[in-house]
Amino acid sequence: MKTFDLKGTLRKELGKKASKAVRKEDAIPCVLYGNGDPVHFTGNEKEYGKIIYTPSSYKINLDIDGTVHPVVMKAIQFHPVSDRPLHIDFIRIADGKPVSVSIPVRLEGFAKGVQQGGKLKMEMRRVNVKGMIDQIPDELLLDVTNIEVGQSIKVRDLSYPEFEILDPKNMVVASVRSVRAAKGTEAEGEAAVAAK
Repeated sequence: MKTFDLKGTLRKELGKKASKAVRKEDAIPCVLYGNGDPVHFTGNEKEYGKIIYTPSSYKINLDIDGTVHPVVMKAIQFHPVSDRPLHIDFIRIADGKPVSVSIPVRLEGFAKGVQQGGKLKMEMRRVNVKGMIDQIPDELLLDVTNIEVGQSIKVRDLSYPEFEILDPKNMVVASVRSVRAAKGTEAEGEAAVAAK
């Protein structure tokens, strides 16, 4: 997994009013959890944007006022209208303990179903995995070469010795649909929207 360096500043004031003031200064209120008491701090919105607006997942060396913590980003809360980040949770990486992170999915190969005229659809752009940080890949590569029309790859079809996939087993990661069926689904969706 790729590594990224970030800096943070400890927060003295907590609460809604203090968080609003932090955001006005183009900073993001953050909390660091795991192995001890939570640490409340702020991060520069522009700098943190480099790890927020990317499909990649990172192991982060988080420097909070001179103390460096190895962490992973756990959750981001966005503003419903402006889409600006409102809050970020980080989790400390403890030696010898597994972590849970979300990693991007990348499809590779030319699916048989596409060669037959079907349409390849990625249903899950990210998967949630758990394992030792050094054994979790930057992305999950899925070979779709053997998928035919009407077939799919589900979470239950995936197995890796280094880490565990936490998403429900019946979730579809990628599928190949017949173009006619895909168009029918789109038309049904449009009709449902029009009916509202």
